[in-house]
Amino acid sequence: MRAIIQRVTKASVTVGEEQISSIGRGLCVMLGISAEDTQRDADYLIRKILNLRLFQDENGRAWSKSVMDLDYEVLCVSQFTLQCILKANKPDFHAAMPAELAQPFYDSILESMRSVYKPELIKDGKFGAYMQVHIQNDGPVTIELTSPTGPTDPRLVCC
Repeated sequence: MRAIIQRVTKASVTVGEEQISSIGRGLCVMLGISAEDTQRDADYLIRKILNLRLFQDENGRAWSKSVMDLDYEVLCVSQFTLQCILKANKPDFHAAMPAELAQPFYDSILESMRSVYKPELIKDGKFGAYMQVHIQNDGPVTIELTSPTGPTDPRLVCC
């Protein structure tokens, strides 16, 4: 499982002309689920996302506070393209979990996040939809995380 985590002052997801969700200060998380991911991978990333110290404290000390410490929001967006493997110049997405399995797994990740943190502060896009994600980066601060178990099939390991 891969996650791109961006510290934001605000972010929103729009499908067509409809805004699906939006947040103020917090994290925008693009989440790519691989065919080999398990609950262990999900638990690792949930813990990291909610506890990463990407914000300053009240005294201005950088890298001191997490979203949970500050009651900030999290916007999660499912993004299978994070499981891309390049074949020459063409992207291949076979490492991604098939949508019919990924959607319930993704939903369970959101529910786990909501059970650990304040449910009203965990937002998401629309699974499988073509979305416009509007992000106002703060910093910018962008962190890439890969769950430690990672893929075991050597064909799925990208550069």
